[in-house]
Amino acid sequence: MKPENKNLFNVDCNGFFYKYNKKSLWHYPENKRFSAKHIHHCIDILAENGIDTVVVNSNAQVAWYPSKVVETNLDGYKRGDKTFFFGHLLGQPMTEKQIDRYLNEMAILMDRYLDLVENGVDWLDEAAKACRRNKISPWVSIRMNDMHGASLKPEFDFMNCKLFKNPEMRLKGTTSNPKEPPSVSWQGLNYEKKQVRDYMKALIQDCIENYDYEGIELDWTRTPLCCEVPASQEAVNLITNWHSEIRQICEKKAKKTEKPFYMGIRYAGTFEQLKQIGIDIPEMAKLGIIDFVCPTNTWQTSWDIPCDKIKENLGMDISVYGVIELGTNWLMVYFPGAKENVSIGASDARGYRLSAFSPEVLRGNSAGKLILGCDGVEIFNFFCADTPGHWPWEEANCFADYSSLRNLHNVEFLKGKPKFYTFSSGVGFYANNLFETIGQVPSCVEPQCRKEFLLPMMKEPKNKNMKLIIQIVLEKQEKIPDIGVSFNGCWPNFNSTQTDKLLCAVGGYTHHVPEHTAFNFEFDTSQVKNGYNSIVVMNGSHNWYNDNERKQETIRVVSVELIVS
Repeated sequence: MKPENKNLFNVDCNGFFYKYNKKSLWHYPENKRFSAKHIHHCIDILAENGIDTVVVNSNAQVAWYPSKVVETNLDGYKRGDKTFFFGHLLGQPMTEKQIDRYLNEMAILMDRYLDLVENGVDWLDEAAKACRRNKISPWVSIRMNDMHGASLKPEFDFMNCKLFKNPEMRLKGTTSNPKEPPSVSWQGLNYEKKQVRDYMKALIQDCIENYDYEGIELDWTRTPLCCEVPASQEAVNLITNWHSEIRQICEKKAKKTEKPFYMGIRYAGTFEQLKQIGIDIPEMAKLGIIDFVCPTNTWQTSWDIPCDKIKENLGMDISVYGVIELGTNWLMVYFPGAKENVSIGASDARGYRLSAFSPEVLRGNSAGKLILGCDGVEIFNFFCADTPGHWPWEEANCFADYSSLRNLHNVEFLKGKPKFYTFSSGVGFYANNLFETIGQVPSCVEPQCRKEFLLPMMKEPKNKNMKLIIQIVLEKQEKIPDIGVSFNGCWPNFNSTQTDKLLCAVGGYTHHVPEHTAFNFEFDTSQVKNGYNSIVVMNGSHNWYNDNERKQETIRVVSVELIVS
């Protein structure tokens, strides 16, 4: 049955427990014993700001809730025992300062889980109760192949389940390039093994049958690994049948509660790619196994996933949720005057933008998805913006803006409001380059050549006095030729203003990094149309015939950014 839920918010299994900046609405004092009241407080904030469904992640490789069925995160842990985490650090390129910070923060995190267990509180149950009290829907999310414990010595990592510590239960680690040696990041649990399927089924069944949730999201973005590639048709059938078994558990729960119990898949990549690892989503939709899908990237948000084609492929009985991830894209931007960003190893105050700091980014990203026909949105990793590692500066008054979540699913609400648009990057810190959307940037444009970028956008009302600025961000070079931009087929505009400022401040970030420069082009907002919009970047140099000058005057476009305001 197609769910009618519209505004989903995903909380990972650590989300309620993280150490947050003091300005965060989800902050909890470090020296105070953790209370279940905080879980209610966090969900109250979501409900107050228009979230209608909280999708609660319960696991990584092991259960991070007090399961009586499978292994848990607290097995073998004693309060304050930092040695428990040593195995996770083996082979990690971390400084002594980074290691100390990690161990301290992990001890605080795990002690908070222990606080609840010692008081007889099951936080996964408590989250469902908080949703019910707020009259919003609780769904549970299952990470299907979590690889946070991927390392050369996985047997020593507390993140890993016992099965994963047995090499026979893991994939070979074959990457997309068979010429490369196997990678530990690709050696996920092998679902062709019955023991793996049984283990994950037991965890999933526990969450469905023993907790008061009314939907389940099987998260194959964490990580898109399932069977040995390329998966045989026999393996694909095996995995489809296994998902059907999960569906039967959902149906049993629905019959017991006399209410629908929804089942869906969150995924990165194309349907063809996923079938190569054993997951056939169109077939599952055809057989009625799933009710919804959540197509996405991994950490940076997507701007151009063809959700219209996805809906056409799966049919009108499947809800498609556009996922708004935390990272705007991987373009490095700048925070003048702040200390260096050691969390990403930078020697200056640079980093990537976080959508949770910007209503304009959230509105633009949502608008581009809804206008292609998405039935709603799912917000992912939003709360992480307030963790010290992702925002290491106290100089700026920055914290995740929960009020901006309201009405993100509502097309009529979004019309006429300022929106920021851009493109996903082809490469970045946590990018899964094979399974994410193929980045349209960076891109090189040689002399007298043109490059078209296609971007879903929302048409704005005629009665609003708004303008459109398109910013072309380039790598600095000795000689930058004339640059022109054509929008939706209009005559090329070569009148631009060079700048080092972002179109839209995001948190404390206001400028481009010193090695980039940008050119702003202004257009009439009436040219924006619903659906795909064409931005053509033109290199005005005529020196294409001289090899040396051609190379010198080729421009490298690192981002294309737009603001409607």
